[in-house]
Amino acid sequence: MATLLYRLGRFSFRRRGRVAAVWLLLLVVLGLAAAAFHGPTGDKFAMPGTESQRALDALAKEFPQASGATGTIVVAAAQGRKLDPAAIAPVVKEAAGIPGVVAALDPFTSGAVSADGRYALVQVQFANALKDVTEAQREAYTKAGSSVTGLRVEHGGEVLNAAPEVGGSEGIGVVIAAVVLIVTFGSLVAAGMTLLNALIGVGAGMGGLFALSGVVELTSVTPVLALMLGLAVGIDYSLFITSRYRQFLAEGVAPEEAAGRAVGTAGSAVVFAGATVVIALAGLSVVGIPFLSVMGLAAAGTVAVAVLVALTLLPAFLSYAGARVLPRKQRTGESAGAGGRGFGYTWGRVVTRLRVPILLAGVLGLGALALPAQDLRLALPDAGTAAPGTPAREAYDLTSEGFGEGFNARLIAVVSAADPAATTAAAGEAAKLIQQTPGVLAVAPPQPNAAGTTALLTIIPKAGPTAAATEDAVHAIRAKVAKIGGAEIAVTGATAVGIDVSDKLADAMPVYLLLVVGLSVLLLMLVFRSILVPVKAALGFLLTVGSTFGITVAIFQEGYLADLLGVDVPGPLVSFLPILLIGILFGLAMDYEVFLVSRMREDYVRGDAPRQATINGMGHNARVVTAAALIMTAVFGGFVFMNDPIIKSMGFALAVGVLVDAFVVRMTLVPAVMSMLGRAAWWLPRALGRALPDLDVEGERLRHHLTTGAAESPERAGVM
Repeated sequence: MATLLYRLGRFSFRRRGRVAAVWLLLLVVLGLAAAAFHGPTGDKFAMPGTESQRALDALAKEFPQASGATGTIVVAAAQGRKLDPAAIAPVVKEAAGIPGVVAALDPFTSGAVSADGRYALVQVQFANALKDVTEAQREAYTKAGSSVTGLRVEHGGEVLNAAPEVGGSEGIGVVIAAVVLIVTFGSLVAAGMTLLNALIGVGAGMGGLFALSGVVELTSVTPVLALMLGLAVGIDYSLFITSRYRQFLAEGVAPEEAAGRAVGTAGSAVVFAGATVVIALAGLSVVGIPFLSVMGLAAAGTVAVAVLVALTLLPAFLSYAGARVLPRKQRTGESAGAGGRGFGYTWGRVVTRLRVPILLAGVLGLGALALPAQDLRLALPDAGTAAPGTPAREAYDLTSEGFGEGFNARLIAVVSAADPAATTAAAGEAAKLIQQTPGVLAVAPPQPNAAGTTALLTIIPKAGPTAAATEDAVHAIRAKVAKIGGAEIAVTGATAVGIDVSDKLADAMPVYLLLVVGLSVLLLMLVFRSILVPVKAALGFLLTVGSTFGITVAIFQEGYLADLLGVDVPGPLVSFLPILLIGILFGLAMDYEVFLVSRMREDYVRGDAPRQATINGMGHNARVVTAAALIMTAVFGGFVFMNDPIIKSMGFALAVGVLVDAFVVRMTLVPAVMSMLGRAAWWLPRALGRALPDLDVEGERLRHHLTTGAAESPERAGVM
């Protein structure tokens, strides 16, 4: 592989104009395709096979008028006053007049008025599903009741769900990344070129994603996740190849030859690292959850594009930059400093000398940080976690104030039978049983469809959508109504869907974790041709995941230091965060593992003693891995400033995970373990060694190829 990539690097360097033109043309084409075929995103978390999804499917078939998007307008009178039908009538009329609305229920008719008469809920039913509701309809909905004076009118419900906006605050991460690149390279040209290369890759990846959004349904989180990952890995991969290119230039290698060798060696590690991220993300498809599969595949696509851009477009940019990628002192021939005196070498010596206490402190410390993870709770986000001041949050708070939080967690029991009599009997019996269930506040009278074969029961829990008591109530309701014969009864609603999604993801998480850990062992065995190195890497990954979960739970769920991050209402983590975190952190952890340990193996294969090879690996790569980790942390951390709770928690968890994995696990625990294992670290049974293919990630065969003269003569490798 290294030899093939070496040739690709030299080709891209030599044919820089053509390569750059192809990528720029592709960027324009994908941008135009995105503009032409861009489709809407939504927050439909469908879960085939679950009770709530079966109920929704039945609802769409038997009760089509109740299967569209819904909204709730909350009306409140001034303190000490009461509402009356005449005051509410204009709100109901304006809501009913919105294009696409099939019904707006008068709260005095439906009984949705608080006991003190001060609050009322106007239920609004749209004909179309949420993804088909237009922005014009949403805008008209938010203006319903604007003509009324003397009353507070707030608009909520699923119809207001919108994609999170990526604004200027997320650019903070890019600015920090640029600063880190400048400090690392000591060259504005090298920093700017690396950043530009990554941005082109992100642009191409996002263009392709949005072009497909017209035919593939995306959740609103999917593009942000793809942007977050594509930008982070794009900068890091370009950074690694550029750093190796500069190293070869400093050693006196001609520029074209240096580009070929950089792509052949560092590029091999980039290919493997990118492949692990892609495989881990694409592996989310095995969980069997459509929206999660789409999220994983979309993010995997942007990572794959980042790898291709780093291997092809970056060498072309290097050709344009020439020697300007080097610091001024090196370009003028001044000494770059004696080897072995950098921080990486010093840290490597310290860690290998104090390996036992460092290992104990690291493992015990990460274990302590992981303790809060045992209280992990999962749920889908609701309006109660939305940013303060947003319409959804204002409506949620006003509803809770007037009726209690349970009115924000309404459930629907769908009762279906072969004939109207059986449906009526089953619905009546179900209503009695549900009303007696702990955690249930009220059950509305059954609402039959036109044929009388299906009836709806609206259930109001006592607690909020993500409360443990509501989850217990849903399970208890399902257990009770399951005993009713002669009809099929299923509980659904946004709250029930969230519970089903969380339960299924919680069940899938251990299986996926086992898959990822097994995959890491196998892949690293192929790369390093070792048994103990992959096992050590997998154990380190488990420490990273555990401590990251623990820190995230402590802040976002338990509320410790929540104010510092703008977490207004601590609560359960979004249900798909843990499994996404496992997939993404696995790939990123393997990035740093490969970049550090491949250099250790490289020096060991050349004849260095195991301890010295470990120190050399740290000395050569600690600086670039530090820069890469800081850049990735900055990019992920930039998304913490978003108001969307999903993106905020995802950005925070990824930023913390990268910091823990890079600085504690890979740059501290890994060299400590490697120095303890010594030569045993590279042991591989002969039979297994013959069976495993040699991927040559460290470029040993490429060096042999070059030293035997099989490579193209360096004299042909001119600068420009």
